Amino acid sequence: MHKEYKKYEMELAGRTLRVDVDRVAKQANGAVLMHYGDTTVLCTATASEKPREGIDFFPLSVEYNERLYAVGKIPGGFNKREGKASENAILTDRVIDRPMRPLFPKDYRNDVTLENLVLSVDQDCSPELTAMLGAAIAVSISDIPFDGPISTTQVGLVDGQFVFNPTAAQKEVSDLALTVASTREKVIMIEAGANEIPEAQMIDAIFAAHEVNQEVIAFIDTIVAECGKPKHVYESCAVPQQLFDAIEEIVTPDQMEKAVFTDDKQTREENIRVITEKLEEAFADNEEWLDVLGEAVYQYQKKTVRKMILKDHKRPDGRAIDQIRPLDAEVDLIPRVHGSAMFTRGQTQICTVTTLAPLSEAQRLDGLDETETSKRYMHHYNFPSYSVGETRPSRGPGRREIGHGALAERALLPVLPDEKEFPYAIRTVSETFESNGSTSQASVCASSMSLMAAGVPIKSAVAGISAGLVTGETDDEYLVLTDIQGLEDFFGDMDFKVAGTHKGITAIQMDIKIHGLTRPIIEEAIAATKKARTYIMDEVMSKAIAEPRPEVGPYAPKIIQMQIDPQQIGEVVGQRGKTINAIIEQTGVKIDIEDDGFVSICGTEKEGMDKAAKLIHTIVTEFEAGQVFEGKVVSIKDFGAFLEFAPGKEGLVHISKISKQRVNKVEDVLSVGDVVKAVCLGKDKMGRFSFSIRDVAE
Repeated sequence: MHKEYKKYEMELAGRTLRVDVDRVAKQANGAVLMHYGDTTVLCTATASEKPREGIDFFPLSVEYNERLYAVGKIPGGFNKREGKASENAILTDRVIDRPMRPLFPKDYRNDVTLENLVLSVDQDCSPELTAMLGAAIAVSISDIPFDGPISTTQVGLVDGQFVFNPTAAQKEVSDLALTVASTREKVIMIEAGANEIPEAQMIDAIFAAHEVNQEVIAFIDTIVAECGKPKHVYESCAVPQQLFDAIEEIVTPDQMEKAVFTDDKQTREENIRVITEKLEEAFADNEEWLDVLGEAVYQYQKKTVRKMILKDHKRPDGRAIDQIRPLDAEVDLIPRVHGSAMFTRGQTQICTVTTLAPLSEAQRLDGLDETETSKRYMHHYNFPSYSVGETRPSRGPGRREIGHGALAERALLPVLPDEKEFPYAIRTVSETFESNGSTSQASVCASSMSLMAAGVPIKSAVAGISAGLVTGETDDEYLVLTDIQGLEDFFGDMDFKVAGTHKGITAIQMDIKIHGLTRPIIEEAIAATKKARTYIMDEVMSKAIAEPRPEVGPYAPKIIQMQIDPQQIGEVVGQRGKTINAIIEQTGVKIDIEDDGFVSICGTEKEGMDKAAKLIHTIVTEFEAGQVFEGKVVSIKDFGAFLEFAPGKEGLVHISKISKQRVNKVEDVLSVGDVVKAVCLGKDKMGRFSFSIRDVAE
């Protein structure tokens, strides 16, 4: 007999959202089995009993675990087991983490893990969205301290109308992929990809999602009221006020202000190092204070910077509130690659290299989304330790690098030409040479220029910039900062990244450390970023490269395109690929054939590409009397010779049609391997096409 459990349902965007409580995973602090349509996700929240020692941050881990059985697949490869997390899983981890992290207590140091296990997928009901809702509910009903609940809604734009939590078919034609998380009062997270959506329309979409979120939060409130556990008492890791008081007696606010207010990151770090050493000496006999001194100095810096920005409108490097740091842009700094560009903004510097390849080099995707199995544009972002003056071994890309790469990729996708116009797979790699704030948006600028330098006919330049925020005691007391540097990011309340063209927005990612943003703050941030990115495109990027180059560079592969009848694809490919492989071997090219008969021939040598195109043309051309072909003698018989006009396409020249003079033996005139011209004579009595060498017009 099944044990009783609690079940809650609501209609959400025309589909049923069901939450099962006390059905599974009962040993977790909080657990829900989420159902959205036929999508099923198990969401759990667990916390350690005691704080982790020796840390000055909240140790939150978010996991989104994809299982291919959810879509009826067995993993590929030798192991037949899911390996490392996919890029989509990592991006989902980040989008769950970002709105939830600010709502845990600032002085909480217990380990918290949010696990989301995808059990089944209905393609019309996003498992990512289901996990976002489930994670928030699991924490809300648990005994883990959390100032929730929150809700998340996805928004599409189809035929000019907003669509909430769009289906797979709607996503295919949508001009917008927006995800918005909200608390009861404010927006706490925004993530968007868009086809140059105007700023005003984007703001309307954000707050339309915010309204839907309020309906879900009311639903969650009913679950928490019935199932929620009392929040547990935890050991606070806050810095003692006595320590702050003692620090201010040794390092006055004026001294701290002088230390942090400089436009050079290394100078500031050296100033803080000197102050820290001075305090360590002063508190050498107080081990308890020494353990939290680093956090205390950090908070003292934060308090100083925030006060000067908010009260005195003074930024650490002396800039005006809406002023961008010094900018520079250049292209072609790296020889022999297909395209390169470098973008510098203050102490942030990114170099992006573009590589072009045939479409067969597109990345194959093996995940839960059955509608997207490959992608032809790939953007990768690297962040080495030297870019911030540190030393540590490289362990490959982490979640941050993958997230930044995906953000820039999303920003540039709307301006890329389609495969018919530009039949290349495209990879851009952004190398961080120097970092002090918003390298992801610098990589958007560098990548836009690099693509143009490589001859990719993008529709428009794309630029990105980040806005920051410092808030006071009330919602009306705030200041939005344009182009935040690292210090303003660390000590501020927001990192609002917006990328786009002159026409509109192509990507947004918003990280905040407070409990949400009001509409006036969001409107002001979006307006500030539009003004800044317009300036960057017009005054800096366009002077380095104003438009895409008319053709790809000398070291990039070239592509010839041709269209054949889809019914003839089999003739070009041949049995088990024999024909097409023979063409590739003869010409040294790569050939891609799509289901609609669209053929791309890729190579670096024009002669080989032209030859391949000629061979394919010959294969798909029906023999007709009077047509002249060039063929190679592949076999000799007593009665004539067989010519191969293209791989898999042969014809017979009768001995009487070889020469105007009498031929006694075919071998007297022709040898295997000879290349000759022959004219088609039409069909013989047996219905076979015959050819003549002697009747070729001089």
